[in-house]
Amino acid sequence: MAGVPCEGTPHFWVNPDGSYREEGQKNDRGFIWDKVGTKVACAILSLPVPSKSALLNDEVETAKKLGLHKKKLQNMLLVGCVNSGACTIFKQAKLLYNAPFSENELQNIKLVIQSNLFTYLGILLEAREDFEEDSLLENRKRLPSDESTSSGENVDTTTPYSIGQRLKGFSDWLLKCMLSGNMDAIFPAAIREYGPMVEELWRNEAIQATYNRRNELKTLPRSANYFLDRAIEISKIDYEPSDMDILYAEGMSLPNSLTSMEFSFPKSSREESLHPDYQHDSSLRYQLIRVHHKNLGANCKFLEMFEDTDVILFSVSLTDYDEYIVDSKGVSTNKMLASKNLFENIIDHPSFKKKKFVLILTKFDLLEEKIEHVPLKKCEWFSDFNPVTSHNNKRSGNGNNGTTPSLAQSAFQYIAIKFKRLFHSFTERILFVSLVTGLEPDTVDEALRYGREVIEWEKWDPSIVNEKSEITSTSAEEASSS
Repeated sequence: MAGVPCEGTPHFWVNPDGSYREEGQKNDRGFIWDKVGTKVACAILSLPVPSKSALLNDEVETAKKLGLHKKKLQNMLLVGCVNSGACTIFKQAKLLYNAPFSENELQNIKLVIQSNLFTYLGILLEAREDFEEDSLLENRKRLPSDESTSSGENVDTTTPYSIGQRLKGFSDWLLKCMLSGNMDAIFPAAIREYGPMVEELWRNEAIQATYNRRNELKTLPRSANYFLDRAIEISKIDYEPSDMDILYAEGMSLPNSLTSMEFSFPKSSREESLHPDYQHDSSLRYQLIRVHHKNLGANCKFLEMFEDTDVILFSVSLTDYDEYIVDSKGVSTNKMLASKNLFENIIDHPSFKKKKFVLILTKFDLLEEKIEHVPLKKCEWFSDFNPVTSHNNKRSGNGNNGTTPSLAQSAFQYIAIKFKRLFHSFTERILFVSLVTGLEPDTVDEALRYGREVIEWEKWDPSIVNEKSEITSTSAEEASSS
């Protein structure tokens, strides 16, 4: 819970000031009371924690005793609704800044990927049954009327979507598991027992015929193609996820829905060209904290546990405007409005009223495809969206080159401004905006470096808090570099 790595069977000594070290070692590994997980656990369980003054005195004494000069961590809190892209950003950051996944995390990711694969296969098998019924109906329609009213002996019961009894048995079992919502419980045993069946299933012509019509399957996630194309490899017991597999994996659960990583930014070539006064201290360490929004509690009452946060990175998917989530009571809510409500709860929280925020808008590449077919006005908050656009202009690394922005670029700018105005109405301060594609590491790196800049800007230029000097990344030209 405290976020202390405990692989194997290590033993730790914990001192009264909260510092801890592995048994038999001379150097302290950190401080329990600094851990976000400890703060959250104590809040939930109503456990006492040392006062800040007590902790401060202990820290001073410990620093004097050990001669420590370790600089304070800069904390970045990453939060967003389900499928907002926050999880992908966190995974990408671990890969970018050499913060490797633990063995337990990798095992968890592997099980998630294999479980998802079986779910995708189940969606195909369910569609296969529908396609088979449609084909049989077409066969009956093609019969002469006098034959169609007879005993049916002349009706061809074989279609391109028919499968044998062995695969039919596997199909019935898998669909039953999906219907019961019991998919997680059958792993990893399902791989050992049914893994070999996946190869037989995937090579079956009926399944391939169904897969060729995957664009008709609304319930099949976009990322499913990436994994289904490698179904045989992934279904093996010795399968090991690649970095790209990890990034594509949907529903990767994080320990206690709260996790963090420490890292530092490598100095970029662009930064080296700056005057030394404006170069960042490369020894500074940052902590990226990823928390599931549900663990913030009703009305985000547990946010005070993150009061030491230096900047909040709030992630929103640009494609959420026509999608809905259904709660335990069966009430559906537009996902963009759900993000708006969560955003309002966070920025209005007493502990966060003076915090710096960066809005991270994700999945622009998917927005480019969707918005051509699904209008942004599907979300009632965006009912006044009336852009002047060029449908021929696509995003490029150099912006829009002075031409009329595309529909997707206009939508991105519009959504960013809606959130900026909302933020200003609550705080009278600036909301900074960054555009990210989670599968592109450069955009994630730029967004996190942007968060670092936001932390430092007020120190370098106090006028940054004035609205007249607002720095924004909502223009089409800046969208590709923020």
